[in-house]
Amino acid sequence: MTIEEYLARVERAKRIVFFGGAGVSTESGIPDFRSVDGLYNQKYDAPPEVILSADYFYSHTDKFYRFYFDKMIYRAARPNAAHKKLAQWDRDGKLLAVVTQNIDGLHQAAGSKTVFELHGTVHGNHCLRCGKRYSLDEVCKHAPAVPKCDCGGVIKPDVVLYGEGLPDVAVNGAVESIASADMLIVGGTSLSVYPAAGFINFFRGDKDNLIVINKTRIDGFGNQLNGKLGELL
Repeated sequence: MTIEEYLARVERAKRIVFFGGAGVSTESGIPDFRSVDGLYNQKYDAPPEVILSADYFYSHTDKFYRFYFDKMIYRAARPNAAHKKLAQWDRDGKLLAVVTQNIDGLHQAAGSKTVFELHGTVHGNHCLRCGKRYSLDEVCKHAPAVPKCDCGGVIKPDVVLYGEGLPDVAVNGAVESIASADMLIVGGTSLSVYPAAGFINFFRGDKDNLIVINKTRIDGFGNQLNGKLGELL
C-alpha cells in the first residue's frame, strides 16, 4: 500500500477506529514489551509474565511493586505524533474510538475522548479493603514500597494482570466501535496478545479499509505501511 492510497482512504472515512499496542507509545519513551530491546528481554528474579500476574501480586506484593514502579510507570512520558494525530481526528469528527492495549493514558492526555483501555490503566487505583480510589500521583508517593490506604488496606492498580479478565466496559465498547467503523487502523502491535488481538475480527467494513501500520510487516494482512507510527499517521 502506498502513502497516497492510505491518505485517500483516510480522507473518505467517516468512522475511523484505531486499535493500538505498545508500539504507539515507544516514541514517547515507553519501551515496547516484546521488541528486541523491550521489557521481556531484560533479566529479573522472575519473568515479567510471572511478576505481572494476579497470583504474584497477591503472594509477593512487595516484589510486584518494586518491579511496577521501576518498569511500568513513566510519569515523564508525553503524547507523541501518533497520539496527537488521533486526537486531531477526534476533534474533526472522523475518529469513532481508540481501542488500546496500553495502560499509560497518553491517548487521553493528547485529547482523545473515547478510549477503551483493554488492559486497564496506571492512572486508576483502588483499595482492596474499602474500595477507596487513588490517583497515580498518590500511589507514587509510596514508591517503591507497597502503597497502603488510609484504612490500612493494600492499594491495587486498575491494570489487568495475567490471570484476570478484561474489563467489561472496555470490551463491550471496543466490540461495538470496531463493528460500527468504516475504517480500522491497527498500529504499533504485533497482534500476538490474545484475547485483545482477536478484536479486529469484529470489523465489518470493506477489507481494504483494514490497514496495519507497524514497524515490521505482519503476515496475513494486505494493506500495510511499515515504519515509525507517528510519522506514517
